Amino acid sequence: MIAWQAAFGRAPSAEGLPPASPLPATRRQIGREAVVFVVVALTFLLTFRGLVAEARWIPSGSMQSQLQVHDRVLVSKLSYRLHDIRRGDIVVFARPTPPGEEPPPPPALLRHWLHSLAESLALVQPSTEDYIKRVIGLPGEMVEGRRGRVFVDGHRLLEPYLDRGVTTSDFGPLRVPDGTLWVMGDNRANSSDSRFIGPIPISKVVGRAVVRMWPPQRASFL
Repeated sequence: MIAWQAAFGRAPSAEGLPPASPLPATRRQIGREAVVFVVVALTFLLTFRGLVAEARWIPSGSMQSQLQVHDRVLVSKLSYRLHDIRRGDIVVFARPTPPGEEPPPPPALLRHWLHSLAESLALVQPSTEDYIKRVIGLPGEMVEGRRGRVFVDGHRLLEPYLDRGVTTSDFGPLRVPDGTLWVMGDNRANSSDSRFIGPIPISKVVGRAVVRMWPPQRASFL
């Protein structure tokens, strides 16, 4: 051992080594990491928006007073994978194209992608092609508006979510076709709903509004 130390010297200890100096990151490395981070973050946001949930901005007063103009709600896209659509649910759906009206042309891909991202964060107002209403009639049910009230299969529907004094215009009676829903806004005097656009296909439903998250003082489950 003594001969080995004399020939080669004592092995330096970790304490005796000078501290390592990390090489400074180059601009190219920083730029590459930033691009990767942004791509991963955007992919996560768009995947989350497409499969799980998204934020929506209320554009009109058709759901007053539970939902006010500019409120923000969280729309679950998983709800109807776990259970059927229920009466009283507040749903977001794509506006059906009325008979005889040409569907709008699809937007440019990049513009649509950027708008979808901003919309999922509730940074921009939602497209007017999406509506938010309450489910009133389910497939196969007979719905009718009579004497200011709504009747389903001949029974008056109790609607505690309506403001005092709100009445419903007469309509029907009519049977909700299979695969469709009868939807109405809580603000019955100012709502473009199934009384005007007809039953909406279930396939058009984007998801269920589950939480009002803005403004904070009015945050609540729906």
